[in-house]
Amino acid sequence: MIYEILLAFYFIGCLLGLWFVFKKAGVAPWKALIPLYNIVLWVKICGKKWPWYIYFLIPAINVFTFLLMVVETAKVFKRYGFWEQTFAVIFPWIYLPILGLSKKMEYTNPADLPKHKVGKVRDWMDAIVFALVAAVIIRGNILEFYKIPSSSMEKSLLVGDYLMVSKLTYGARSTMTPLAIPLVHNVIPFTNGQKESYLKWIELPYHRYHGLRDIRRYDAVVFNYPDGDTVCTAWNSNKSYHDLVREEGYDAINNAKYLPVGGRMVENHIRVRPVDKRENFIKRCIGLPGETLEIVDQTVYINGEVIEMPQEAEVTYAVTFKSALTDPHKALRSVGVSDEDYANSLFDEDQFLLPLSKSMVQKLRARSDIKSVERLMLPTGDSSYSLFPHAEGYNWAIDDYGPIVIPKAGMTVGLTIQTLPLYRRVIEVFEHHKLEIRDGEIFIDGKQASSYTFKMNYYWMMGDNRHNSADSRYWGFVPEDHIVGRASFIVFSRDKDTHSIRWNRFLKLVK
Repeated sequence: MIYEILLAFYFIGCLLGLWFVFKKAGVAPWKALIPLYNIVLWVKICGKKWPWYIYFLIPAINVFTFLLMVVETAKVFKRYGFWEQTFAVIFPWIYLPILGLSKKMEYTNPADLPKHKVGKVRDWMDAIVFALVAAVIIRGNILEFYKIPSSSMEKSLLVGDYLMVSKLTYGARSTMTPLAIPLVHNVIPFTNGQKESYLKWIELPYHRYHGLRDIRRYDAVVFNYPDGDTVCTAWNSNKSYHDLVREEGYDAINNAKYLPVGGRMVENHIRVRPVDKRENFIKRCIGLPGETLEIVDQTVYINGEVIEMPQEAEVTYAVTFKSALTDPHKALRSVGVSDEDYANSLFDEDQFLLPLSKSMVQKLRARSDIKSVERLMLPTGDSSYSLFPHAEGYNWAIDDYGPIVIPKAGMTVGLTIQTLPLYRRVIEVFEHHKLEIRDGEIFIDGKQASSYTFKMNYYWMMGDNRHNSADSRYWGFVPEDHIVGRASFIVFSRDKDTHSIRWNRFLKLVK
């Protein structure tokens, strides 16, 4: 509700300001309330030319055109101060009414304005402020660029791909932590990940504006890491704080000033991060709210029906060469195996365990120096520490998992001591209830509970590299308030092994 109120203030303030600006400029003020016509008159009042009408009609560009028009309005009132114009750009709904109501500020026809020159420093300052405001608006509400950091989505998305992530597809999410350094995600650069880039003095509730459509199955989705609510800065998102606690114990992680990481001791701090400041992940949406998901022999079933794997998805194969004389590195690289995968793949003298897609398997089987390419199934066992829900009795494996029901807003599930592990984080962490177990009974917010009704929609995300992806099988559901946007297309790509540009991936749509 608070966002609807703020949005109403924004539009009402701007229209009210234009009403009085029009009046001062000798234009009937009621014309400020007529859509499109008010833009024509506003452009004329500021003395701008016809291209400005076109700029107002172009999505995204019209946002910046509006802000520039606020600055141009300040100029026809002879208001040239840097800080005043900066205030006008950031708070137009406040500035325009001040401009229109103040008796000290008089309108001057653009043709009669004296020439006002500014120095190079001021020119640069104006450009920087406007570029910063524009970038913040674009990044927060329209689009954001994201680099693929790991191989979890190969071979659909490759390490070194730079993606354009659309915020408009699912609807822009309002900022939840407004006191932050602009264009910096969660840590200040060059602080080795130890200094937060935001303050938690103000934390706003979740709100999402209307988007073009809902999340669909197989969408490549960028989201905030659900297991990243608490972070061990020595590891950051490379290893979940919750996994560390399960493996080493609470005291060993929370009381350690330094932790061993990669063979060296790294300074350690425990941070609790707001939703929008958790690390960004990208995975493919496999399960939608309300659906039942199960994995049997690497095949995913939704509500009992098989769903196809993405075309370029990878699973592990055992690749055996006929002769030790063959250069395996060269042979495997020729079909797209990365140096990282090759380095981690040697099983014995002539056999390699590798993540491969269907097309890579076909190419390898066609080679005369390959003896066999056999698909592997990873064994089941005690997964109470490694896989979600991290509880005894759920001896699932990444290739044989579930069944599990994905929460949906308004859906009610029964709660028992046995089923509680599936939904405990949803109830406690994502939907902010106090949960207790007393004498074998479940209490939510002090009241005994045998069922729970979900407030939000949740999603099941999986990487296309099925045997090398930290995804929902490891940390569970993705809440709707963690969704950032949809990966739309690749804007640039560079091979990290050869450092060559992948020209064939430029402007390629993400499928």
